[in-house]
Amino acid sequence: MRAAARLLASVQRPTQFLKAGDPTGLTGLPTHASPRSALLYLYNSTLEKLKSFPEHSVYRQSTEALTRHRLSIVENVRPAGLAEWQQRAHAALEQFPQAFRKIPVSSGGADYNIVWKQSASDAAERLLDEESDADYRTAPSLEGIRSEDERADQGRLLSRDIIGEKRAIPRIELEPLLTTEQIQDIETRIGAGLIEEVIQVAEGEDILAGTLLESQVWEDLEEKPQEGQWTYHERGSKAA
Repeated sequence: MRAAARLLASVQRPTQFLKAGDPTGLTGLPTHASPRSALLYLYNSTLEKLKSFPEHSVYRQSTEALTRHRLSIVENVRPAGLAEWQQRAHAALEQFPQAFRKIPVSSGGADYNIVWKQSASDAAERLLDEESDADYRTAPSLEGIRSEDERADQGRLLSRDIIGEKRAIPRIELEPLLTTEQIQDIETRIGAGLIEEVIQVAEGEDILAGTLLESQVWEDLEEKPQEGQWTYHERGSKAA
């Protein structure tokens, strides 16, 4: 059913590659521009966060197993020209080591992946912040006397080189595209809907892992629960 949604959306324009932004057949979910790169980043990001969880954590054990399984599926589907792209991408990797990194494939060996150290959403948010700064420059002046903090903030914004900052954002050539058949292969082997849906789930898991890590949920509660507070959740118990 999931695959049929994409087939229905592209039946009038058959092609070897899916076009970014085209409808997938699911409302509000367009075709992703680079799904393999996105999943490689998200899965590796989640696994890095899980390393900080205790080894006995059930959440870590289950999430790590599922993430590694899906990562291996994505890694094993390689687009044509990947090795040549990696050689070209090494220039950006060496020039911006703070932005990109090389990660060995989970199955071992000499193969590797090149991924961002920060998510594409972080870069997008930075661009949006810069656009809002530009809008702030042309916005009409507010009435009243500025506070000291407002004046300092306004001076900071006006002194920024917005165009220069955008040009300074590290960029890397996009990884070669997967064919439609390769994407369908990944979708079939993962079995969780379209690859865009798989990306959404991976994004949510990465965010959740970061939130749980920040909260250190494995630690004891600062305030102990009262005796019998959660008894009604146990199987076979009767709520009063």
